[in-house]
Amino acid sequence: MDIQTLDRLAPVTQQPDAVEPCWHELLRQTLATEHEATGLSGLDAVHLEHDALPELDFEDIRLDARAFGQPTVTPFYVVGLNAGHPEAVELNRRLARACARRGWAMGLSSQHRQPGGPADLAAAVSQWQRLRDAAPELLLVGSLSLSQVVATPLALLRRLLQSAQAQALAVHLNALQECLQPGGAPQFRGGLAALRAVCEGLDVPVLLKETGCGFSARTLAKLPGLGLAALDVGGLGGTHWGRIEGGRSAQDSLQAHTAHTFAGWGESTVASVRAAQRLVPEIETWASGGVRSGLDAAKLIALGAERVGYAKPAIQAALWGDTALDDWMAQQEQELRMALFCSGAASPAELRKLHGTAR
Repeated sequence: MDIQTLDRLAPVTQQPDAVEPCWHELLRQTLATEHEATGLSGLDAVHLEHDALPELDFEDIRLDARAFGQPTVTPFYVVGLNAGHPEAVELNRRLARACARRGWAMGLSSQHRQPGGPADLAAAVSQWQRLRDAAPELLLVGSLSLSQVVATPLALLRRLLQSAQAQALAVHLNALQECLQPGGAPQFRGGLAALRAVCEGLDVPVLLKETGCGFSARTLAKLPGLGLAALDVGGLGGTHWGRIEGGRSAQDSLQAHTAHTFAGWGESTVASVRAAQRLVPEIETWASGGVRSGLDAAKLIALGAERVGYAKPAIQAALWGDTALDDWMAQQEQELRMALFCSGAASPAELRKLHGTAR
C-alpha cells in the first residue's frame, strides 16, 4: 500500500513534528521511500553460487531453523512493531495471527514512554496480552529500548514479559534516533550494566537489537560476557529512523538539517553480520535491515544468520489485509526454498555449512 492510499484511508490527525505522532503519521513516515537507505545494505554485492546439479528434489527442501537454540518452522520473523498507539492494535493482531499460522516469530515493542509508572505499565501489559490472545502459539519477542531498560526495575520487566508470555526480550538500540527525536531519551550511560542485569535476572533469553544503524566491530567487542542469547544486527540498508525523525520535523529546522547530514549513518547489514560472525560467534546472529526478498534472506543465512527479519515489507503487506499478508509471506518462503535448491542446500543449516558459517 502506498502513502497516497494510506492518506485516503486515514487522514492525518496530528502535526508531524509532535512528540507522539498519531499511528497513521508514523506509518506514513515508515512507508516513505526517502526514509529508506536503499542500496546501502551490502546485499547486492553478495553472490550465492549456482549449483546446476543439486542432488536434491525441490520437495526435499525444508525451512526449519532455530531460535535461541530451539527448533522453529522457518527462519523468518517480523521485526518489533510499536504497540503504544491504539490504532496499532489490529495491525499487530493481523501480523501475529499470520506469523503463528506460518511459523514465523514476531517482535513487539512497548510504547515510547518509559514503562516505569503504573499507568504506562498497565497500558503496555494490556497491549501485549491482547496480542497473545490473538495468537497463543506465536513465538513472541517483547522489546524495550535500552534507555527504558536502564530506567525500569527488573521486577517490572518481569511482569511485562509474563503478561504477554513472551519467550524472549529484545533490547533495542537507537542512539541516532533518540538524538534526533523530539522528546527523545539519549541516556545510554549504564547500558552495559543494565544489559548484564537483565541477562542474569530474567528467565527468558535476551536479544540485543539495532534499529537501522547496525553494529561496528567496536560495539561488538563490548558484548562478550554479558549473557546475550542473540544479536539482531538491524543494519543500515532499510528504514532509517534518523531520516524518519527528520521527516517529522519542520523542513527548515535544525533537526531536519541534522537528520539530512546523518542520512547515511550506520554499518551495513552485510558488514554487521560478517563482523558478528567473526567477533561474537558464540552469540546467535539474527539479521534485518533492507531485507526485501527470500533471496536476500538466503544471502544473510549463507553469511551466518540464524534468522532473518522484515519490517517495512511486512507492514505494507499487512495494510492490504490478511490474504495479501499471507500471499507475501508465502512468496518469501518460496523464494528462500528456490535459493536453497539452486545452491544445492536442503535447509538453511546446510546453506551455512556450504559457506563455512555453521555454528
